[in-house]
Amino acid sequence: MAVRSDTIRPVPKKKSASRKTKRRLFVARTADSERDYFDYNLLAVVILLTCFGLIMLYSSSAYEAIVENNDDMVYFRKQAIISACALVFALVGSQIDYHRLADFSFPIYAISTFLLIITKFVGREVNGAKRWLGTSSFSFQPAEIAKIAVILLLPTLIAKMGYKMKGIKPVLIVGIFGFISAFCTYYFTDNLSTAIIILGIAVVLIFIAHPKTMPFVIVGCIAAAFIAGLVAWIILSDVDGGFRIARIQVWLHPEDYASSGGYQILQALYAIGNGGFFGKGLGNSTQKLGSLPEAQNDMIFSIICEELGIFGAMLVILLFVFLLYRLFFIAQNAPDLLGSLIVCGIFVHISLQVVLNIAVVTNLIPTTGITLPFISYGGTSILFLMAEMGLALGVSRQIKLK
Repeated sequence: MAVRSDTIRPVPKKKSASRKTKRRLFVARTADSERDYFDYNLLAVVILLTCFGLIMLYSSSAYEAIVENNDDMVYFRKQAIISACALVFALVGSQIDYHRLADFSFPIYAISTFLLIITKFVGREVNGAKRWLGTSSFSFQPAEIAKIAVILLLPTLIAKMGYKMKGIKPVLIVGIFGFISAFCTYYFTDNLSTAIIILGIAVVLIFIAHPKTMPFVIVGCIAAAFIAGLVAWIILSDVDGGFRIARIQVWLHPEDYASSGGYQILQALYAIGNGGFFGKGLGNSTQKLGSLPEAQNDMIFSIICEELGIFGAMLVILLFVFLLYRLFFIAQNAPDLLGSLIVCGIFVHISLQVVLNIAVVTNLIPTTGITLPFISYGGTSILFLMAEMGLALGVSRQIKLK
């Protein structure tokens, strides 16, 4: 029997969800699927800088090591062991909740201040400066602990103040703790560069946290005027036998002091000039062969310029820029104010130390004993730098991605 065509009805199609419904479902699905974050980019650039630093350390120290110790691996071996242990320490520390560390920020600050004070009386003198505690086989700089203490304490104080962080009073409270640590670092260990870094950390953290700009500017101007007056008094009164004013004279006219205070900076400038744009090749520096004192420490950037040229030096600077960018990213996306300010303090520390070291090597500022992070020789420096990286990675671990 034939079926009439007019009796066949098409099966109605299901209406597809509207775009708005689909978007609502997508947002709901992604909101529920949060996952933890860990900044592997920061970890990678830290490992890369450390490995590069070990290569340049061996290149710059092998000659001196074999002359003094009959072993060209002395400096390299010690730095490599400390770096490996410090990296493991940073990875383990990144698993600790930074809120728990903040609970111990004041005891850490008190201990660091006490260590700074006793350094003047029982510290070990190295190269004319009494900045170390311990023996010749194991020693450390309390100033490095002071940096971490300030990076932990000041953000904790600001986070506890919360909305009360207004006006002059909170600025003075936070600023006093930063000033005490900086003053103790300068007065008891004669370490002006580290004191400047600690003050810089305090000033930037206050600037970030304070909702208004004008009170910060007023207090900042007063502090700057006070510091300028203090430095002028130190220089003009020659309270330390003319040491500071001699450094300024060497900075302005190093060629006039080529046989004394200006010798090191002149040799560093010769190394930079010898390198040209692409350098003389890895391991081919001539200034490290006894001409440049402490080539593996404060002046290692000049050896980088001589062996790898301006091109290699710019690549190193770009690595530091990327490191700072990752710290900025973590601070911007931190889960709370405390974590953001802790990473901001680390950011300020690394950036100031890199700028000051390169400025000294290129004679843009008077010489001061400050290392190039992750590259210069120094067990204390690499240990506490890795501790800071562990803090930053710990903050990044608590970022939630949607």
